[in-house]
Formats: sequence, C-alpha cells, structure tokens
Amino acid sequence: MSSTIKYQITLLAALLLLPMLLAAQTTDTVTLTLPEVIALAKEKSIASKQASTVKETKYWQYRSFRSNYQPQLSLTGILPGYTKSFNQVQQPDGTILFQPVHNNNSTLDLSFTQSIAATGGTIFGSTNMQRFDDFDRKNTLYNGSPYGIGYSQPLWQFNALKWNKKIEPLKYYESRQAYIEAMEQVAITATGYFFDLLLAQVNLQTATTNLANTIRIQEVATVKLELGKISRNEILQLKLEQLKSSKAVGIATRDLQIATLNLRTFTGLDQVSYIRLDLPASVINVKVPTDKVLSEAYANRSDAIAFSRRLAEAKRDVAKAKGDNGINAMLTARLGYSKSAATFSKVYQNPQDQQLVQLEFTVPILDWGRSKSRTRTARANMQFTEYAVEQDKQLFVQQIVTQVTLFDLMKDQLQLTLNADSIASEKSDISRERYVLGNLSITDLSIAFQEKDQARRDYIAALRDYWSAWYELRYLSLYDFQLDKKIDYK
Repeated sequence: MSSTIKYQITLLAALLLLPMLLAAQTTDTVTLTLPEVIALAKEKSIASKQASTVKETKYWQYRSFRSNYQPQLSLTGILPGYTKSFNQVQQPDGTILFQPVHNNNSTLDLSFTQSIAATGGTIFGSTNMQRFDDFDRKNTLYNGSPYGIGYSQPLWQFNALKWNKKIEPLKYYESRQAYIEAMEQVAITATGYFFDLLLAQVNLQTATTNLANTIRIQEVATVKLELGKISRNEILQLKLEQLKSSKAVGIATRDLQIATLNLRTFTGLDQVSYIRLDLPASVINVKVPTDKVLSEAYANRSDAIAFSRRLAEAKRDVAKAKGDNGINAMLTARLGYSKSAATFSKVYQNPQDQQLVQLEFTVPILDWGRSKSRTRTARANMQFTEYAVEQDKQLFVQQIVTQVTLFDLMKDQLQLTLNADSIASEKSDISRERYVLGNLSITDLSIAFQEKDQARRDYIAALRDYWSAWYELRYLSLYDFQLDKKIDYK
C-alpha cells in the first residue's frame, strides 16, 4: 500500500473519530428530540420571554380598565394651611390698605365616586371639615359638611364607559390569544432551527461516509491499475472524487457549526457545546378535518377576535361623532348637610340641609357643518372597516384551507421520499459491490452515490416540510389535534 493511501486512511480515521471523541469527553453534550427542542425554546428563548412580557403588560392594562368601574375613594386636604403675610384690602372709598394676615386655614375632604356605565353618569359623595385659626384675634372657626351625596349625568353626549366595557374585554382576550400564537410561532421557528442542524449533521455524516468510500474504492482501483484492468483516467477520476468529498466534509463541518450556534442561541443552551438530534417520527396518525380547523380558528385565534373588536371600534367612532356634536349638557344634583361652629363637635349637631340642582349646557349656534362632517366621516370609516373585515375573513379561511391541503400533501410526499431514500441507499450499496467486482464504471458509481445523497437530503427536507406544516396548523387553529384540546399556556 502506498504512503499516500496510508495518509488518506489516517486522515479519514481522524475525521471519523474526532466528533465521537469530543462527544465522549464533553460533559455538556445533549441528545434532543424535536419536542424537547421546542419545549426549551418556549421556556428559554428571548422570543418567548418577550411574549410573556407583552402578556403581562396587557393584563395590567386590563386591570387598570376594570378599576374605572369600581368605587373610587380619595382623601384630599391642606394640613396645615399656615399663612403669615400682608394682603391688600380694598377700602370703602376705593383705596388699598395692606393688612397683616396671620392664620391657619386647614381643610380635609373624604370623597368617593362611582361611575355608572349604562348611563355614563357618576354618583359621588363626600364629607369634609375646615378649620380656620385667626392668630391675631385669637379666634377659631369650624366649617364642615358631615355628609353629602349627589349625581351628575351628561346629556346627549358620548358614553365612553359603555363602549369601553364592550371593547376592552375583547382587546384583553385578543392579547391572551396573541400570546398563545406567539408561543406557537416560537415552536415554528425552533422547528426550522432543528431541521437546519439535523440536515447539517446528515450532510456531515454523508460527506464523511462518501470520503471513506472513495478512499476504499481508490485502494481497489489502485490494485486494478497494477493488474492493468483499468486506465489511468479512472484513477484520476477517483482522485477528483476524493477532492470533492474532502471539500464537502469541510463545508458540512462549517454548516454544522453555524446551525449548532443558531439552535443553541435560540433555545438558551449556551453552555452546551455539542447537540445530537434524533430523527423525528415520519408521520402523526391524526386526521385534521378542514371544518374542525376552521371552527377552532374562529373560536381561538386573535385575528378572529379582532374582527369583532374592529367592528365594535368602528361603531364606537360613529357614536362618538354623533355625541360630540357640540351640544354639551351636564345635570348635577346634590343633597347633604353643612354647618359652621366654634368647635369641632358642634358642626355635627343639627347641621343645616344643603341642596344643589344645576344644568350646565353649551349649544352651538353655527358650526358650518362640522358635526355633520364628523358623523359622515365616521360612518364612511365604519363601512370601510366592514369591507376590510370581510376581506380579511376570506383570507383567513383561505389560509387555513390551503394549510390543511398542504399538510395532507406533505404526508404523502414524505412517504414517497422515504421509499426513494431506501431504494437509493440499496442501489448505492449494490453499485459499490459491482464496481469492486469490475462490472460497473466509475461514472455510474458516482451517479449512484449522488442519487443516494440527494435522496437522503430530500427525505430530511420532506420531514421538515411535514413538521413545519403540522406546527403551522397548530398556530392557525390554536388547537392540539393529537391531544384533542385547545392549546393554552398558564
């Protein structure tokens, strides 16, 4: 055996053993399946953490909205209200004198409000106390309202509370479903990175195997050349094939490093140096009816919720345009008791009743068609929104029907590529044996190797298309057809 062949064998052995030695010596090597990669991505990826943050933000925004419909209690006051200065005082003859002022004017007010969503009005009540101390005259006076209650009602105005009560729950539910969609989108992205690395590993394994086969065949060809059974041209062709195989090993090694880095970064496995992937199952024994996918999509998807929310917002804008027509009126009624006294306790003894009824209004006399224009614009926008929602619904249905069809097609294509991979692998083995026996040309052998490699890549690509289509269906419906239940993340 020539020294060149020995060197080639040594190089090949190093290439074959190096990954295994590294894996054996590295304690942070992991073997992962596709579901495990997706689970890691949902737990540790930046995308999943961003989705969780958005979800939390929307939750607290919704809590803030709900608080608007709860009783509000507040305490306000000025304590102390001490003053020592000179203030101008106008005299009866019109002149101004500056008089010394030395007093304390403290106030304390406890009040509550309760909004009424149905009418847009507000119930309010309060109790307050004021103490005035005149330090120059040694005099103290109390003034207070032990209790009072009232109601204010806007007239002919836009009721924001009523419309927000319809729209804000839709927005919150939409955000919850959007979070689930974001997590399913993480699964789709993780699937892509998984198959990038899987294909890179298959390519490296294929390239290394091809290099080994080429070296072994070259040994046989050298013996044949010495016996005069083949030409020098065939030896040169084998050397060229060896160079191509060596180059393929280098390219596959580079692609493997890049794919490993991408998957490791996305799943948060920064401390893991070597990742070994298991080939996922060929098919899932689950039927996915189009009607089922559509019904679940309309029940679960944030887009479906957005259809109702967008229409409600358009109707709200029309109502707002009608309400903001320039006619503003506010009816306020208040009942209570009040009294002034020299001591704190006497304020609460036999207080005097207090009533207030008032109607404030503003009526535009001439606005040059401004209110009418706003209303017409809002109605036109509502009609446009109705058309846009209808078009989006059609695209929504079309996307789902297309994806279900694609999923069924991918299932059939996967079986075909699996059969082709098996046939091409068997053909490659037979061709190699025939070449050794001397009844096959080097060109036909090279073609058999190429067909085997391509069939293997096609199978991995078909697997990728199938599983990507599967997780796309989960994303489009937010439904797990394997477990037969809605997808949810607590």
